[in-house]
Amino acid sequence: MIHVAAASHLRRPLPAPARGIRPQAVVTRVLRAAACAAFAALLAACAAPQEDANTLTVAATAVPHAEILKQAQPILAKEGVKLEIKVFADYVQPNTQVVEKHIDLNYFQTGPYLDAFNREHGTHLVPITGVHIEPFGAYSRRIKNIDQLPAGATVALPNDPSNEGRALLLLAHNGLITLKDPGNALATPKDITANPKQLRFKELEAAMLPRTLDEVDLALINTNYALAAGLNPTRDALLIESKDSPYVNYLVGRADNEHDPRVQKLAKALTSPAIKAYIEQKYKGAVLPAF
Repeated sequence: MIHVAAASHLRRPLPAPARGIRPQAVVTRVLRAAACAAFAALLAACAAPQEDANTLTVAATAVPHAEILKQAQPILAKEGVKLEIKVFADYVQPNTQVVEKHIDLNYFQTGPYLDAFNREHGTHLVPITGVHIEPFGAYSRRIKNIDQLPAGATVALPNDPSNEGRALLLLAHNGLITLKDPGNALATPKDITANPKQLRFKELEAAMLPRTLDEVDLALINTNYALAAGLNPTRDALLIESKDSPYVNYLVGRADNEHDPRVQKLAKALTSPAIKAYIEQKYKGAVLPAF
């Protein structure tokens, strides 16, 4: 049996307010303090710089994407849009930053790469307009001609699905390997059915490939990284894609901003005659307009 003790002897009187201070006065002071704090917060919010509704931010790799975007800045300025370019050195953050809405758009990737990224990460980025093509190339500091590639040579490939498949297709097109499906844009070394020279493949992050040229016999390098490393695809590449390459580089955004008037102005600027002339004169065939 549980006994409950009487609580009357446990009750203690509440402490009386300090002399000279009425409870109503305390409440009034608290309310006043809260009101002052709210007013101060409002003033701070009003004083904080507001994001310019006419500013558009774009993530890009340095060459040639950021260079091309820079040429579009004065075109957009005449349209009342300020273009801010954020340069990245990798192929992941530009997409992540747009997905998370830290940046409005990006311009660095091909359609197949975008498709693979969306599939792998469950994202829904959308292509807005195709701007240029960068013929993919194979480079070497050890040989001067692809026929000199020795048996057992080490070949460096990009390790992302789209660009690795692109590299293998280039090798297959030039008879160095045979693929199970010659049209598979996402082929991997596991899809190789014939490798007469017994080539050994080394998969690396795309941005690192130019640095491996002293360590491997052949490296398959994206043109933007080749240009940034001082390589000229039309002069230095031992193998290079044809001009009808399907790997167009796109301006990319989200479903919630692809029809934004600022975005459409940038898309129009990037496919203007002025940008086409710039690409042709600046890169001399290493980068080609896609429009």
